[in-house]
Amino acid sequence: MKHSKTDYRGGEALTFSTANLALTVTTSVGPRVVSLASKQGRAGNLFIEFPPDAPRAHGMNIRGGHRLWHSPEDIVRTYQPDDEPLAVKPLKNGVALAQPTEPKTGMQKAMKLEFVGPRTVKVTHAITNHGLWPVETAAWALTMFRAGGFGVLPLMPKGSHAGGDLLPTYSLVPWSYTDLALPVWNLHRDFIGIDVGQTKAAQKLGITNYPGWSAYWLEGTTFVKYAAVVAGASYPDFGCAFETFTDGTMIEFETLSPIVKLAPGASVQHTEFWGVLDGLPKPDTDAAFTRSLVPAVAAWRAKLK
Repeated sequence: MKHSKTDYRGGEALTFSTANLALTVTTSVGPRVVSLASKQGRAGNLFIEFPPDAPRAHGMNIRGGHRLWHSPEDIVRTYQPDDEPLAVKPLKNGVALAQPTEPKTGMQKAMKLEFVGPRTVKVTHAITNHGLWPVETAAWALTMFRAGGFGVLPLMPKGSHAGGDLLPTYSLVPWSYTDLALPVWNLHRDFIGIDVGQTKAAQKLGITNYPGWSAYWLEGTTFVKYAAVVAGASYPDFGCAFETFTDGTMIEFETLSPIVKLAPGASVQHTEFWGVLDGLPKPDTDAAFTRSLVPAVAAWRAKLK
C-alpha cells in the first residue's frame, strides 16, 4: 500500500493505493472519503462528487463521498459544518483522522481508514461526547454513489411455516415520502433491488435486520459494504440497522450503530468493511444475485478480520 499527499479543491488530502484500489480522503475538511476507484474496472470513482458551488444543506457542504453523522437526524445537530482542518495520525496501512469538536453540539467525529486486503478497506467511525451532559445517539455512516448503477439489499434467509417458523425476522421502514409502488424498488425473494435510473423523486427505505451487507453495481464494478448487526440492540428510526436514500442523481447506503447514551467523555464506535469487486454481472435478476453476487460476497467476507 502506498500513500501520497494531494490537493482536493484547494485543500489538502491523502491518496492511498494498492494494486487494485485508489482511495482519496480529505485532511483539510471532513473527514470525507471523496474518491474510491478500482484500477481494473472502468467505472472510475464510484462516489458522487458534488460541484464546488453546490448549495449547502442547512449549513453543511454535502460534498459527496463518504461521511460520518450522528443519528437520529436533526436539522441543527446533524448538519453541523465540517470545514476545519483535521488531526492526522499515520497508521501502518492507513490513517486516523479527527475533526475539531463541534462547538454547538460538543460532539467530535473521527474516522480510521485501514487497508486490510488489496480490495478491502476497514473503516472505523467514532463519535465522542465532549459536552457537559449525556447524549443519546448512534453513529451513522453514509456513502454516496454516482447514479447509473443498481443497488442490492439482501434479505434474511427464508423460513418455513410448516417447520415452525412463526415469528417475523425483520421490518421494512419506509419514510413518509417513499412510494413502494415505483419501479425503483425491485422486489425479489431474497433481495430488494434499487434501480437508481428509475427514480424521479426522493425515496428512502430502512430495514431492521438483514445479513449485514449491501452492494452497489456500477459499470461492472461492485462495491460491497458490510457492518455487523447487533442482535437485540436498539437502533434509530424504528430500529433501522441499514437505510438507503436515492433521488435519481445519486444513491446513499447508510449503516448505523445501536443507540447509546454517551456520557461526557464517552465514545461510540461503528465499523464498516468495504470491498470492491470487478467482473460480476449486474445483480438485477435472481440468477445473477444467487449464482454470482452471493458467492463472491461470501468469499470476500470469509477473509475479513
